[in-house]
Amino acid sequence: MGEICQSETIVQKLLRELNLSTRASEQNCRDVAERITEEATRICTESKRIQDSGDVETWAMTLAQHRLQQCIQYYKLGSKQGPLELHSTLSAIVYRYITPPLVLSSYQARLELIKDFLQAFYLETLNAFRKEAQLPATYRPRTLLELAEYMAFTERYGKRRIPLARGRSQQLIILRAQTFSQQQPKETFVDLEQAAEGSGSESDTTWNDSSLQQVRNAMVTESNESESDSLRQTVVEELMAYLEEHKQQDCADYFTLRLKDLPTREIEKILGLTPRQRDYLQQRFKYHLLRFALGHRWELVHQWLEADIERDLGLLPHQWQEFLHQIGSEQESLLRLKQQGLSDAEIAKTLNCKVAQIQKRWFKLLELAWEIRNRSVSGARASSDE
Repeated sequence: MGEICQSETIVQKLLRELNLSTRASEQNCRDVAERITEEATRICTESKRIQDSGDVETWAMTLAQHRLQQCIQYYKLGSKQGPLELHSTLSAIVYRYITPPLVLSSYQARLELIKDFLQAFYLETLNAFRKEAQLPATYRPRTLLELAEYMAFTERYGKRRIPLARGRSQQLIILRAQTFSQQQPKETFVDLEQAAEGSGSESDTTWNDSSLQQVRNAMVTESNESESDSLRQTVVEELMAYLEEHKQQDCADYFTLRLKDLPTREIEKILGLTPRQRDYLQQRFKYHLLRFALGHRWELVHQWLEADIERDLGLLPHQWQEFLHQIGSEQESLLRLKQQGLSDAEIAKTLNCKVAQIQKRWFKLLELAWEIRNRSVSGARASSDE
């Protein structure tokens, strides 16, 4: 009896707010108020955490009020702007999980795939709404208030956390997007330098030393050799894993959006950044990209670039001589030991220093080699532009 009184209290409160905030009919407002109340009450009943809190009434009112405000927000946006706002919200969530096939590798192709995915998701959501609200299978939103109610439900439905193995969870719409993307061929086209720098005049800074030019060249060059394709894909996956391992999820998101030459303004909109914040994120990504390429996984990256130790770090004969001329005797000893295949620990023991010192010195050597290698690339570009 108490639950019935509590539910009616919530219904009456929601009904008053709907009457004040919308122009919907009295019956339409009551129907929506009752459905929102039933959903909030059901959640409270099924949640052990809420039941154990001893404050179920407050929880029920809070959940109902939250759902009501979502509904009113979409109502105020209207029948045109509301769906656009919902589509934008959900698109931003699934963007990095929807991958177009190589032959359709473009920003527009990704938008089209997202549109196809969300059309199917909206249908799933409508069926879920009918089921949870105990509505007939033929039900469709017919008034602006009902449309707003459905859009608010769709946003919540997509953001529901689904429990996974080992105590993890994921949003339902992301799981759906991942399943959808599995039907698409894997992409191989990537441009790391462009991902790091951005494109066009909108980017305030440039990486003038072109220290990642070799990475860019290899990324954008198609290869028929499966080994090269595999290495390229491994580099991308390793870089993403490196960013996530170092708790740089925002850099990983930025990298994902940059892979398709997404305009700077679009990236700022999707990530919710100001130009200044985006520029800061871009600089931080550059830093981690360089640490990854010259430190964390230098062997993998240089093997893929065909610039490993066995190939004189990718330098031409005259460049290699310039490189040797610029390094000191201590650095040359490190280089020779590396060429012999010794591990960092073995080299540290031989040179009587710490492993961290060896890794730092090697980073500097690789950085110098990249500068020399890319100096000729930059010079060739300048000559061709004259």
